[in-house]
Amino acid sequence: MPQRVVRLADEVGRVTGEKLQGIEQVARSTKMLALNALIESARVGEAGAGFAVVAREVGEIADRARALSEELSSELRPRIDELTVLGHELVGRVRGQRLADLALNVIELMDRNLYERSCDVRWWATDAALVEALTTGEGAAAQHAAERLGTILRSYTVYLDLWLADADGRVVARAGGDRGGRALGTDVGDEPWFRAAMVTRTGDDYAALDVAPHRELGALTATYATAVREGGRANGRPVGALGVFFDWERQAQAIVDGVRLAPDERESTRVLILDRSGLVLAASDRAGVLTERVHLRTGDRTTGAYDEDDRTVGFAATPGYETYEGLGWYGALVQRG
Repeated sequence: MPQRVVRLADEVGRVTGEKLQGIEQVARSTKMLALNALIESARVGEAGAGFAVVAREVGEIADRARALSEELSSELRPRIDELTVLGHELVGRVRGQRLADLALNVIELMDRNLYERSCDVRWWATDAALVEALTTGEGAAAQHAAERLGTILRSYTVYLDLWLADADGRVVARAGGDRGGRALGTDVGDEPWFRAAMVTRTGDDYAALDVAPHRELGALTATYATAVREGGRANGRPVGALGVFFDWERQAQAIVDGVRLAPDERESTRVLILDRSGLVLAASDRAGVLTERVHLRTGDRTTGAYDEDDRTVGFAATPGYETYEGLGWYGALVQRG
């Protein structure tokens, strides 16, 4: 609708200009005819006196028509120009608000997705097979835990792998098949996810790590972890840690690619997920992931839009979801033209 207002204002301005120009041309032609009539009446003398009166009146009418045309132009043109400006401003506001709304939709979808990951890791850590593998130290128990993790992985295809490590940081069970084949027996005691999991206060707590390349899995992951506690109790003593590796690249790409844009917008619009510092975590054009920073002009707003050069930028900060507070990330859309 705003674009329609702009088009109508432009059309009215064009038609008005053409018609006023036509009136001006008619007035000039009429004035010229009146002058010619006065000259001819003067040439014929007394016989043309009556015709001269008519010619003068016609000339006055032409002058009046020309004056009215000028008045109409001076009054209409500023109003049409103002209408055009207001239309363009309305287009900009509506466009910016739409981009901001889509950016909020992007980050909300990601928040809800990652909220589920935070829930997964906490309740899987209470699984009896995992607890037994870490408390008995028996090979059969570890094998059972690996089978249990494998079952989970087959059902939850958003993960690349799930690792279970004992209190010393040694991986005793994992879910994956071909990927991360060297993980079993690996020492992860110095890994951020393991250290963060082991210092969680209760079974209700978890650690959420930034998106990063995973050396063993050969992909970008968002890692969630928590302690496995004695007896599977929320207040039990930590006996090890569970780390789940979310398939960030594939899942995040699906979200940024799934934004509902008109066909003519897709080529000119870039959909982004950014971390708290503006680092690109996912991009619809697949460019700049973990290498490019986009500096949003938020003005301390949680959501909004602004124009920059020939682009409109819409953004929205993570609102979090349920018990997941978010990591300070943003959804953003950058649209050219």
